[in-house]
Amino acid sequence: MTWRQGESSPCLPFSLSPCRLKCMLKLNNIEVVYSDVILVLRGVSLEVGDGQIVALLGANGAGKTTALKAISGLLRTELGQVTRGSIEFDGARLDRLGPEDIVERGIVQVLEGRRLFAHLTTEENLITGALSRRNGASVKRDLEMVYDYFPRLRDLRGRVSGYLSGGEQQMVVIGRALMAHPKVMLLDEPSLGLAPLIVEEIFQVIKKINQQEKTSLLLVEQIAQAALGIADYGYVMESGRVVLDGPADKLRDNEDIKEFYLGLTQLGERKSYREVKHYKRRKRWLG
Repeated sequence: MTWRQGESSPCLPFSLSPCRLKCMLKLNNIEVVYSDVILVLRGVSLEVGDGQIVALLGANGAGKTTALKAISGLLRTELGQVTRGSIEFDGARLDRLGPEDIVERGIVQVLEGRRLFAHLTTEENLITGALSRRNGASVKRDLEMVYDYFPRLRDLRGRVSGYLSGGEQQMVVIGRALMAHPKVMLLDEPSLGLAPLIVEEIFQVIKKINQQEKTSLLLVEQIAQAALGIADYGYVMESGRVVLDGPADKLRDNEDIKEFYLGLTQLGERKSYREVKHYKRRKRWLG
């Protein structure tokens, strides 16, 4: 594992980097500022390897969602911008492009909070993910692919999506992103507001999509156990910085991760995250 202090290094050591074969997505020491005054990301570097799942962990306000929006080009809709560093995708500069160009290059974000078109049916929502494509036959095939991943949606294809359950809506927005044939999918808090059994089902499908479609995924999540259970590599963010990263299995075994994100002490007892002061956590992680 790699511990970070101050600004993140633009490149990880080769032995630890998730990009051992081919790096699809790379953030190089980026800073993000909102409204020209609010510094949110403070030198963030991370990599997503071809065909990998990379987890981005951290508490609320750590900067995880801002990192995703920097990648997908959505910062400008909130008066945000990348003011330092660069974002590269498949070897080309990405951070100067608009969101529509980024989608065309193969990066699709699934936003937090299940942002679907509530007045459209399930199938109509799914089809909106393929609007940039012209081949109607392939769209029909892809609908069947989505229904294979989420069989429940097949029976709900004609249901107005605003009346679906939270779990069913999450399946729709993931399926809609899949319809765009993404090379990299950005998932923001897919477990938010869902029952544990539904979370488990959603994460199993995410892993299956990664394996069968060869789609790389950058997964923002607060439930560290679920995220690290399917990820290849993970990063932990605090206060706009990456403070810890490493292979997912190593992070799962890390005592600090167990204590502060899984809620387990060395004796296996539950411990409230709120009981631990912020400065103490950073001191232990940064050495």
